[in-house]
Amino acid sequence: MDQRILQIAKRIKELRIEKGYSSHEFFAWENDIPRVQYWRMEKGTNFTIRTLLRVLDAHNITLEEFFMGMTKMKPK
Repeated sequence: MDQRILQIAKRIKELRIEKGYSSHEFFAWENDIPRVQYWRMEKGTNFTIRTLLRVLDAHNITLEEFFMGMTKMKPK
């Protein structure tokens, strides 16, 4: 699997936990994101940019803030 996708998935999960949500299901429910879709995002399943933006809106962060600190990786 593309390590860049896994890095994004890890960041999504970290944000949820930092916000105090121990359950991906409860976070998804409270932010009107389909639970299975959100779970797949945290597992690194391919998802749309639109869905990523919904998650960032739920965390009230920008794309720049989301990607800040991520290491640069090249595709294989």
